Amino acid sequence: MNHDDVLTNAQRIHNKIEELEKKREDIYQFAQDKADAISIYEKNLALTILKLKNGNIKYFDGVPIPEKLAITLIRDVAKGICYKDIFTKEANEAGYKGLITICECIRAELNGLQSINKHLE
Repeated sequence: MNHDDVLTNAQRIHNKIEELEKKREDIYQFAQDKADAISIYEKNLALTILKLKNGNIKYFDGVPIPEKLAITLIRDVAKGICYKDIFTKEANEAGYKGLITICECIRAELNGLQSINKHLE
């Protein structure tokens, strides 16, 4: 058993714990951003559907919207109009899921280092 190996591995374990703690602190903000983006998208989608049904939106990206837009198309057109909101929603959801995956990877690395540490002792 090499004393330097034990100390090096102990430092790596400590570093992984710090990394995991930092990511864990980030989860709240990512969750808040995700929830905010979902609520903004849902609100804007509902408002856009109402505006389409009431004939308040006449054009989308320079293309005229028919006065009698088929009911089956209203939600799809509204989603298209809210494309920026859905992009933000999807990006924030992906960021949150990515952070959770990163935390899982760090935990796996930490478990591996702890297993190595048992063998070094």
